[in-house]
This record gives sequence, structure tokens and C-alpha cells, in this order.
Amino acid sequence: MYKMCYFVPESHLEATKNALFETGAGRIGDYDCCAWQCKGQGQFRPLDGSQPFLGQTGEVERVEEFRVELVCKDDLIQAALRALKKAHPYEEPAYEVFRMEEL
Repeated sequence: MYKMCYFVPESHLEATKNALFETGAGRIGDYDCCAWQCKGQGQFRPLDGSQPFLGQTGEVERVEEFRVELVCKDDLIQAALRALKKAHPYEEPAYEVFRMEEL
């Protein structure tokens, strides 16, 4: 089992979660569509050669984003990552994947 965490602007919050849920991510026992989210502020600076969804090349952009966490079975993780990247508006979405251990 893996735990996924990603950061997304509110405009694409539901679309990214739904894309992940469609792959089977976010299932815990007899429950699906499980996720945790909170709002925060992210920042980045698009560099030369980038095509940013938000902001201007060379300028630091600060944006309200959501941090979303959910679980994903081992055999679904690659499909879930593909779905996240396809549904996410950013050219380079920020995400983390952690392997979980059952104790």
C-alpha cells in the first residue's frame, strides 16, 4: 500500500481527486473516495522554457493550493500517478509517494 500526497489549485481539486478515485485509489476497506485535504499556500518561479498554468516566467508566484492525501494499492500506483498527471493543470505537478507498512 502507498500513501500519495499532491498539491493542486482549488480549480482542479475535485477533478484530480475524481481521476484518482476512478483508478481505485482512495479505497480503505469497505470505503472508497477516501482522502484528506487542507488549504495552504504554495509558491514557485517558472524558469525559461516553462509553460506555466499560473504565473509569469522569472516571477515568483504564490497561490492557494490544497494538499491532498490518499492511499493506493501497490498494483494501482502507476495508473494513479498517470491519472494525476493527466488531470493536473500544472506542467510539473508536485507530488510525493510513500510506501506504507502494515504493523
